Amino acid sequence: MNLISNVSPSVLEGLEYLQGQQDTMLENTLALANINSGTRHLAGLAQVHDRLYDLFSPIADISESIALAPTQALGDDGVLHDIHYGNALRFVKYPEAPIRVFLCGHMDTVFPVDHPFQTCQFLDDNRVNGPGTADMKGGLMVMLHALKAWEQHPLSHQLGWEIIINSDEETGSLGSSDLLVKHASNAHMGMVFEPALADGTLAGSRKGSGNFSLLVSGLSAHAGREFSLGRNAIAGLSHAMSQLHQWNEREGITVNLGRISGGGPLNVVTDTAVCHFNIRTQTTDDQHWAEERLRELVSRINDSKPPFEDQLKATLHGAFYRPPKPLSEPNLQLFQWLAQCGEQLDIAIHHKPTGGCCDGNNLVAAGLPNIDTLGVRGANIHTADEFMCVDSLSERARLSFLLLDAFARNGDAYLESLSRWRASVKK
Repeated sequence: MNLISNVSPSVLEGLEYLQGQQDTMLENTLALANINSGTRHLAGLAQVHDRLYDLFSPIADISESIALAPTQALGDDGVLHDIHYGNALRFVKYPEAPIRVFLCGHMDTVFPVDHPFQTCQFLDDNRVNGPGTADMKGGLMVMLHALKAWEQHPLSHQLGWEIIINSDEETGSLGSSDLLVKHASNAHMGMVFEPALADGTLAGSRKGSGNFSLLVSGLSAHAGREFSLGRNAIAGLSHAMSQLHQWNEREGITVNLGRISGGGPLNVVTDTAVCHFNIRTQTTDDQHWAEERLRELVSRINDSKPPFEDQLKATLHGAFYRPPKPLSEPNLQLFQWLAQCGEQLDIAIHHKPTGGCCDGNNLVAAGLPNIDTLGVRGANIHTADEFMCVDSLSERARLSFLLLDAFARNGDAYLESLSRWRASVKK
């Protein structure tokens, strides 16, 4: 690392502190990653929750655990089931400060408790393979230590911060979305600690996303004696899925048919079938187009219009839970600052659009520009090949520390840009 010589003594002291925290950050990341915290594994989430509370609460003025209300989702059996979540965490420092930063991350992973990928191992001197090492337990340690360094900065009292660490991000933050919007709307800048790519590239604009379940109900009958009396839900669902898949021909929209269920004995006409699918949209116009087409598709089934049989009924569950995230003027300002911070560390900062989405989308919906890949460098997330670049722990913590410094020193121009952008959005 080559630090430029014109940084202030307080900034240099913070950077040197973070360089010395590398081993501690790695130790805590591995300890967290070795606890299974799949979104549905509430016992494992509780363990990670408690460890994070112990790590973050010493630097906060306010520390609290927040119970998330359950939501409902359509099961493979065609019945609505309650979905319960682990508690979220909230930490606040200097709540009356004139400049406010909202930081967020998640404690859950995509790996259920019965998944074979449960422990960490080193692939080489600088890559550790483990569940959640990159996405995003390493990122949580980046957040924590950047704030620890910031608390020693002489401008720290001018910049108040608030953290939400949720337990359901990997399934869409359905239980925590209201919590994110409530607290993000009080801030001026957002920092999210999802992983950057292994080469350090960050996410720029993001697609929006929605998860849906389509339930088709028919009539059961004996497949031999009374086949003509039945109405096959699988056949109706298959026609609907074929039409949904054709939407991929439209630019800006992707539809992934993720899971189907239905049927039983082969001599019985199936009366219930379910398809769970995801839609990604480039723009809000794309989202509105998809919402209208979904309504039309359900109506065609229920009104028995070809190719659907009469007496088939369709019910749609789900919604677009994360809107598209374009790059606004204040967001571009944040990336410009981050690039200047990177120069101080000899790190080139680049960003590119992505089809993925995260809580950064939720923050934009709350009117908060943000950079949402400030976590560690890594790759192969959501697979058993997930890895984190070890040296990026202290590297990315230094980068976030410098971004906080830039915001504290140069926030006035950014706040003017933010005010203009928020006024234009309200129009």
